[in-house]
Parts: sequence; structure tokens; C-alpha cells
Amino acid sequence: MQMPPTFLFNRRRWLAATVPPAVWLATGCAQRSATAAVREYTLVAAPVAVPVRGAAQPPVAAWGYAGGVPGPLIRARQGERLRVVVENRLPQETTVHWHGLRVPNAMDGVPHLTQPPIPPGGRFTYEFELPDAGTYWYHSHLRSSEQMERGLYGALVVDEAQPPPVDRDLTWVLDDWRLGEGGQVSESFGSRHDIAHAGRIGNAITLNGRPPQDLLLRPGERVRLRLVNAANARIFSLGFDGPAPWVVALDGQPVAPHAPPGGRVRLAPGMRCDLVLDAGQQAGQRHAVFDDFYPRGAFDLLQRVVEGQPLRAQPLTPPAALPGNPLAEPDLGAAQTHEVVFQGGMMGSLHRALLDGQPLPMMGLLRQGKAWAVNGVVSGGHGEGGAHGRHEAPIVTLRRGRSYVLALHNDTRWHHPIHLHGHSFRVLRRNGRETAHREWRDTVLLDPGERADIAFVADNPGDWMLHCHVLEHQEGGMMGVFRVA
Repeated sequence: MQMPPTFLFNRRRWLAATVPPAVWLATGCAQRSATAAVREYTLVAAPVAVPVRGAAQPPVAAWGYAGGVPGPLIRARQGERLRVVVENRLPQETTVHWHGLRVPNAMDGVPHLTQPPIPPGGRFTYEFELPDAGTYWYHSHLRSSEQMERGLYGALVVDEAQPPPVDRDLTWVLDDWRLGEGGQVSESFGSRHDIAHAGRIGNAITLNGRPPQDLLLRPGERVRLRLVNAANARIFSLGFDGPAPWVVALDGQPVAPHAPPGGRVRLAPGMRCDLVLDAGQQAGQRHAVFDDFYPRGAFDLLQRVVEGQPLRAQPLTPPAALPGNPLAEPDLGAAQTHEVVFQGGMMGSLHRALLDGQPLPMMGLLRQGKAWAVNGVVSGGHGEGGAHGRHEAPIVTLRRGRSYVLALHNDTRWHHPIHLHGHSFRVLRRNGRETAHREWRDTVLLDPGERADIAFVADNPGDWMLHCHVLEHQEGGMMGVFRVA
């Protein structure tokens, strides 16, 4: 029976004890555990209408999963197995990437690198275990700068075996949209200006696909707030008037609870942050949540409004640290270091780089829709499923089970959130200075000219992308492949 685009199926079941320990799926070759509970979802990617400008304005024609933007919140428990059937009812090929999850390579959703694209009318089954609790997300990884701008993304939460005590658990998926004069998504995808500068910055901000609405809290209430930045290029720097939140996780990975550095939660595309947020004890209080990353474009996102009967008479004590995930600790004494230099963009020092093995000057790159390089090499676009449709040579091959340090250098005049697929890493140093929390991340924001040293164990075999998550920069050449063998 044909299911409508809004169909979403979610059920939990236990596999029978008679299922053999290794059953291979035809679409992806993921190995099934005989003991893990399975969460099943079906996501239909199809055109949808979204009230980006509010209910009083005409809806925006978008693309979404299961009839909405963002797509449905996929939720499971740590140690369970997730099975998602994706059906493509779009006019283009597509794939789904599970951002931040340590999935098998065949499930990573990178077209022409880990799987063939899902054609219009086609299906693909993603299946993998969930070793790590935390806040993650899923999104298209084909023609990303267009498909994600049109709305193909959603949040994914993996709950701890014993979640921390809070009164509510909320997820905010932040995005911006570039709307044209008619109030619809601008078709200016992949413009040379966006590729060579800061990326596609939108003119309409949404929270969970709608204009932001005030957050109503009861006196004494404690909320776990999961933030996801799904924008193509916009960086958020959120400030919280009133009681300050505690940061308890970054990119899904627990961190020692602390106040946001400088009073701001800085969230670049692809990044997540879990906060514990307490309401004040007195009803009638209003506190702004604001963004001021771009000083000339600072704005209030919403108000925290405290009203109603108190939930408790006394303030709560600071939150305890979340339990850690089973990540292999890198052996820094034995780690091999590789330098990765990001180059290009306007006002940069890149004058010539290799594209498809041929050296081209910057103007020649721009004519090809390129502006960025990694270690002097411009990606031809295999990860975006363009005309190339082939593997590129890995930047480096890493030995499975060994520890590595990547010395990242942003040799440009622009910000770059750098995302590594298939692994989480510790951020050791920034510009030679030790980080305060040695936090685990999968996406690290590099300021212009900044250096950062990250460390991880290469324990997930396969070819993995490393790229800037400003999607126009990725499309413009700032991505490469790391092989773990």
C-alpha cells in the first residue's frame, strides 16, 4: 500500500532469539545484533509547505521528511539499534547522513563514497547500533547547499540509560532561510559570491521550522535544552539574560558542567549543545535569549517567560555531569600528527590549487564554482554526487586502532566549522593553548587564521569525509577523504 508523504512509523520490538548473529541487509550491508532492541522509522522525503513566516503569511514551498521541517524527532535509547527506511519522493536524488553518530561506513550517507544515491521513487534502509547517548541530527548529504536549505534535516536524540532529572527535555533546531521578494526560497543556490565568502546567510530565522515563540516556564522549573544548528552558513552566538545556563554536552558528548564561555553559546553549522536551564523562582520575570554573532545583525530570538504556580520552593543545586560515552581515549604519546591546512576564499592567500589533478589559478577555480582547498587540493565534488560520481584519493590513510592528532590550520579570512565523519575527537589545543575542557566533538569551529589540534583513535574503518559544514564552502571544494584501514 502506498503511504502518504506524512507517514511516520515508529515502533520498538525485540528480535527473536533465533535470529542469527549476522544478518546482512541488501541495502547497506549493516550487521544486525541479535540482542539489541530495534527502533524502526520510515521517512518520506517529499515537497511540503512550511509556515516559515508565521501562520498569518503564505507558507513557503520546501522539502521535508515525513511531512514537516524539521523532520520528526527520531528518539532511541543508548545501546538500541536504529532502522530507518528512507523513501525519496523528491525530483532529485538524495541520501541521508547521520551527523555525529559513529555508524558503519556503509551507513554514513555520502553519495558515491559510501552508497549510491537514492533515486526519485527509490528507497534505502539505514541500520546501525547506537553506542553513544546524546544530541545528534540527520540531513541530506547530496546537493547539500540546496537540499538542506529547502528543509531536509531533523534532530535525533539518543537517551541515556538513566537520563538526568529535569522537568522537561526540549529540542531547538535553529535555521535561517533566504527568502526572495515573493516570500519563497530564493533559487540562488551555489552562487559564486556565497561560495567564496561567508556562505548562504538567510533573512528569516526559524526555530523548529517556525518563527521563534516565547518559552514559557514555571517558577523553579529545570529544562534540558538541546540546540542544533541546521543552517547552511549562519553562526549563532546565543546569550541568555537572567539565570545563566550550564553547558553539559557538546556535539552529543558530555562535558564537565560549566557556564558558557564569555556568556555565549557559540553554535556553527552542524554543531550541537546541551544546556541545563533553570527558570527563576519568581513569576512575572521575562529574560531575553538573543544572538549577537554578527554585531550589525544582533536580534532577540525569544523571551523566557516565568509564570504560573511554582514547581518547587527552593532553587536546585547545579547539575551533575552526564555519564561518558564509550569513546576510545587517544594515546597522545604514541599519536602520529598530520597537518591539514584549509585555504582559499576571497581575500585569502590561495593563488593556485589542484582540481582534478590540474593546477588552476584562483580565477580559474571560481569559473568552475570552486574557491577552497584542503592541503592545496580542491575537491571535485564526489561527496555531492555531481558529474564526477567517483572516489577521490584520500588525504591520508590511517591505520585502524592507532591514535592520531590532526593539526588543523584555517589559513583563510573566514570561519569554518570542520566536521569529521565516523569519529569523535578531543579538542586539545587552540593556537597552541590547552583547551579548558578537552571536549569531545565531531565539528570544531575554526576562526579566521586559527589553529586547533584534535586527537582521536581511528577505530572505524572506511573512507570518511572531512569538510567544512558551511555548505557553500563544502560545495566550493573544502572537503577531503580520510581512509581508515
